Amino acid sequence: MAQNETQRLKVAVTVLENGPLFELAVPCEVFGRDRRDLSPRWYELTLCHTASETQNAHNGLRLSTPHGIDALGSADLIVVPACETSYEPPVALLEALREAHGRGARIAALCSGAFVLAAAGLLDGMAATTHWMHAEELRRRFPRVRVDERALYIDRGSILTSAGTAAGIDLCLHIVRQDFGSAVAAEVGRRMVVAPHRQGDQAQYVPPRAPHTAEAYRFGEALGWAVKELHRPLTVGEFAERAAMSTRTFGRHFAHQMGTTPLKWLNLQRLARARELLETTELAVDAIAERTGFTTGNVLRQHFHRHLGTTPTAYRRSFGERAHWLRRV
Repeated sequence: MAQNETQRLKVAVTVLENGPLFELAVPCEVFGRDRRDLSPRWYELTLCHTASETQNAHNGLRLSTPHGIDALGSADLIVVPACETSYEPPVALLEALREAHGRGARIAALCSGAFVLAAAGLLDGMAATTHWMHAEELRRRFPRVRVDERALYIDRGSILTSAGTAAGIDLCLHIVRQDFGSAVAAEVGRRMVVAPHRQGDQAQYVPPRAPHTAEAYRFGEALGWAVKELHRPLTVGEFAERAAMSTRTFGRHFAHQMGTTPLKWLNLQRLARARELLETTELAVDAIAERTGFTTGNVLRQHFHRHLGTTPTAYRRSFGERAHWLRRV
């Protein structure tokens, strides 16, 4: 096998002073476990201290790592976990993040780690998310950042941000999906006993309200029905009728609950199903388009290009063989 096919992807995780442990543990669990049974190029993780070799964490725990900020210089992916919103990042860390971004490394912030990226100027003019409780402070302190407190995570290519706690798992599994395909990400999720795929634009938080029980049931039932009917060119009107609501009322309630429009949600479900079929079957692109409600191969290709920056054929070439192998083991 060629050298560039076996070289592992390097991940550097910054250890921030007094940072919470959960968001630090998430990238260690997802990227740090040796999962070369899933791919020989599986990640190689390094923890990097940002102040001294031994730093404080929440609840009096002390964390020690021999690697410093210099390790960010060779990383393919840098993960900045959550921190206190009052945390003042070292100048050396901000410079290292800017340099890494300049050379094309991906940088992902979990929860309040977005404050560190914002301090480095990496979120200027960009949509980003964080925990909903910190959104207003992020918006106030960094007015050039377009804060979207509804999203679970936002992927802007080389810059990624997530909401709090469990949304960090969603973002890390999303990265695995981008690097190794849906089948591998699903297998990692299965081993972690978590849902393998939640869309990034699903709402992270819905303010408390008291919907009628029957209405809430109809809404949820409509989602399950739509997933089973993706092969048909569904309309929002049909979707709303299934929920026993007017189209206008359904659209308003859907946006409130899901943080996106019914049509966009349907297209993302169709795209996820198309990716699965590309990985696990030998169906032609046109046939997959018919089965997922995109109607024609050209429409499916347009959605692939818009959301994934690639073609169905190239996606299958990258991830299909690995998915078939996973089904055999």
